[in-house]
Order: sequence, then structure tokens, then C-alpha cells
Amino acid sequence: MAQRPGNNPKRRIVRPERLTEEEKAQLMRDVRYVGSGHHKRNPADYELPRANPRPTKSLCDLERTINLSEAQHLVATGIQCGLFSEPREDGFPKFIWSVSERGEVFEAKTDTHGTGEYHGYPLEDEDVMHEYVKSVWIERCQSAGQ
Repeated sequence: MAQRPGNNPKRRIVRPERLTEEEKAQLMRDVRYVGSGHHKRNPADYELPRANPRPTKSLCDLERTINLSEAQHLVATGIQCGLFSEPREDGFPKFIWSVSERGEVFEAKTDTHGTGEYHGYPLEDEDVMHEYVKSVWIERCQSAGQ
């Protein structure tokens, strides 16, 4: 596996055996993808009161609109493949990564309040995590037939 560039320990993918299949299944049940108006031009089917994109945030719908069910699927698949950071004391990882069928790399992030609510955004090609996530995805997910 390629060595991950950078040194942010919160943004590292855990080793594959970090959680059991049962623990991953529980995490998938506990995590809720809610989206964020700060990353959207269009609120789509997220039931957000409005889209309120911030200039410093990447837009998850810049290239295309990603509906809630696809975002939920991406998060669940990321968990199933073990593409998440070390779970915190509240049991939730700060980050969950996934790759779409189109090859787009996404990062979902939770807040520090332990709610299990996540919002996500695409990782730009320049982000050091982009290629790393893709390589781990190929190793863990595509080789497992997912």
C-alpha cells in the first residue's frame, strides 16, 4: 500500500482489521448522513432550509447533484470497506472516505459533538488524500468485489 502523505493523525485511514464486521455494521446503523448547505448550490432532496455555499468550502454539487440516497450509500460503503479514521471516544470516526462509481473521491466529516451526523464533499485532485484514498479503495473495496 502507498504511504500516505501528510501528518494529520485525524486524517489517516485505519488498518483494515480495526473494527470487526459486527462493529462496522453497528457504525453503519448509527451514522446519519445529513449534508450541509455550506457545500451545496442546490439543496436537492436533503430537506435543508436553503443552500448557503461558503467561498472557502468545496461544493459537492459543482459537477453534478448528488442525492441523499447516493451520499448515504457512499458513506455506508466507506464504512464497510474500512475507509475511516480512528473512531473517537464517542465511537464515531471524524472522517469517512469513499469513491463513487464514476471514480470521484469523497470525504465525509462529523462534528465534535458526537451526534453521528456527517456531511461530505469531493476531494480535489490536489488534496494529498485524493490519490491515497483511491489506492486504498482499490485495495480494500474493488478487490473485495464492491
